[in-house]
Amino acid sequence: MSTRETFSLAELFRVAPVKSSLLVFGPIGLAVGQVVNSYVNGVSPLVAIGFAAVMVAFAVVATGHHAAEVRLRRLEATIEADVEPRPDPE
Repeated sequence: MSTRETFSLAELFRVAPVKSSLLVFGPIGLAVGQVVNSYVNGVSPLVAIGFAAVMVAFAVVATGHHAAEVRLRRLEATIEADVEPRPDPE
């Protein structure tokens, strides 16, 4: 029977703080910067809002992939710890 383990964002930041920060704050920072740039330069807000929505969606998907990677590494470590080493056939 399989159970689905979910990671909180805080746990992901504990496991891999740099990668988590880049995946969460990078796209969101770009989105906010584009909205501000659009306002300052008088560009249509639809373009900036569309870009911001895509960047937020990217952050969500990338963070989900990062959580899956962390789960896979944890599973592999658990399996390796459970497997007993075989004796050398000499």
